Amino acid sequence: MKQNTIKEHEDFYYNEQGYKVFTEQYHLKRGYCCKSGCKHCPYGYDKKTDTFVKTKKPPRPADQ
Repeated sequence: MKQNTIKEHEDFYYNEQGYKVFTEQYHLKRGYCCKSGCKHCPYGYDKKTDTFVKTKKPPRPADQ
């Protein structure tokens, strides 16, 4: 059985109150939104409205 381990400073860090805060990298590695309103959520979830806010994608480079 494969065990997924998380690494401090890469996947999470502890904030001033001692809570574990997952990084954007960890969320992307996990592959889905948990709808908990995470500080570094890359999926654009807004816990107040229970919706996903569309995030702006970087502009595509001009074709050459």
